[in-house]
Amino acid sequence: MYTRLSKVVLVLAIALYTSLVAFNNLTDYDSNFTIVNHVLKMDTTFPDNKGLWRAIESPVIHHMIYGLIIFIEIVIAALCWLGGFHLYRNIKYPAQFNQAKRMAILGLTLGFILWFTGFMTVGGEWFLMWQSEIANGQQAAFRLVMIIGIILIYLAQTDEEKHA
Repeated sequence: MYTRLSKVVLVLAIALYTSLVAFNNLTDYDSNFTIVNHVLKMDTTFPDNKGLWRAIESPVIHHMIYGLIIFIEIVIAALCWLGGFHLYRNIKYPAQFNQAKRMAILGLTLGFILWFTGFMTVGGEWFLMWQSEIANGQQAAFRLVMIIGIILIYLAQTDEEKHA
């Protein structure tokens, strides 16, 4: 029972975190938009690097990509809130608890995809974010990928009734 409770709490912790991230991005839009803008324009990477042809200069596309990021964060939060609620509702019954993991697994997987594929892969490698001292979110993304990955592995483990 304690293992199942810990899984519920961890999923809800990600739901809360992602809700706050989305809330902050909506209520203080410009703070993180500035980072997205720099990453896409590649204007803070090493000067004269050979990858600058990848830069996107269009402010419209910058806003669209930032909007997509915020939308995905909202979806992650919703899936994890719903997933945590479904898990809690079935906490006493291991078989039902295992079946109730779907929403939480989807939310955590989407979070992993956003921060690994979106930030570390596309932002970090395609747009060379790693070269920037100003607009480099790779360390923060890595922390999230690790936290979410560990929770995802833990959650996916089958819960069984313990018999004494």
